[in-house]
Amino acid sequence: MKPTILQMGAYPEWDEVPLQETYDVRRYFEAKYKDDFLAKCGGNIRAIATRGELGASRNIIEACPNLEIISIYGVGFDAVDLDACRERGIRVTNTPDVLTGDVADLGVAMMLCLSRGMIGAEEWVRGGNWAKQGNYPLKRRVWGCHAGVLGLGRIGFEVARRLQGFGMEIAYSDIAEKPEAGGWAFEPDPVALATRSDFLFVTLAASAATRHIVNAEVIEALGSDGMIINVSRASNIDEKALLDALEAGRLGAAALDVFENSPALDPRFLALDNVLLQPHHASGTLETRKAMGELVRSNLAAHFAGLELPTPVL
Repeated sequence: MKPTILQMGAYPEWDEVPLQETYDVRRYFEAKYKDDFLAKCGGNIRAIATRGELGASRNIIEACPNLEIISIYGVGFDAVDLDACRERGIRVTNTPDVLTGDVADLGVAMMLCLSRGMIGAEEWVRGGNWAKQGNYPLKRRVWGCHAGVLGLGRIGFEVARRLQGFGMEIAYSDIAEKPEAGGWAFEPDPVALATRSDFLFVTLAASAATRHIVNAEVIEALGSDGMIINVSRASNIDEKALLDALEAGRLGAAALDVFENSPALDPRFLALDNVLLQPHHASGTLETRKAMGELVRSNLAAHFAGLELPTPVL
């Protein structure tokens, strides 16, 4: 008999097909009356397949008394109630490493795109302003500037490694100094990191402890010429403080791939010309998404075969 799993959200077809072939899949996201749906099938559920932004709440976990494992499509696990999992001995896995390079690439691309005004420059050409009004207004340099990386995990390290190619002076903050950082400067205080940075990359994992770690003080320290680039989680930034500073010109710019309440982001963002808005697609390449789906299935397969999990969180 196939193990029964609860699927929290849709996956690409290349993941849906093998998932359906291997498991008895109950599609939570398609249920109109979700409480009734869980009441009917919850007792049979042995695994949850979810996405990083969807996670699994305590209510859902408790509705599945025979749950053994939660496999996350994504690196972030802040939307999964880990305390509830610990209490029940439920295993949790995610998909690190396979998306690291793509996320780092997009973070650096967002910095370049916004600092050089590339979207506005294309509109300048397409709209005929180049011919009518002449050259596009001057923008800001990237090479040789100061970069701060808040969270030197897998993604933060790859961001910093890429920034070296631009001759940037790099500093980082983390819970402790990292030996692999080489000559990069360690700043334990995010305010001090922001003070010395032209560009502040937010790349740390989200948790209750990191909520709004980029607060008004950090934003003010970055200053009117500074830029924040966030490819982590929206909760790591105080979004109201960010918007207030952007509107008042106390922060120069922000390039953001994540937002509170996405995709229904705060409309204040849409009125600003000093932000670059991206639809949470830092890992959004065909190669990486296929590798993520394969790793989700590999974790499930290993669990049900009694083997060591490839990428455990718990």
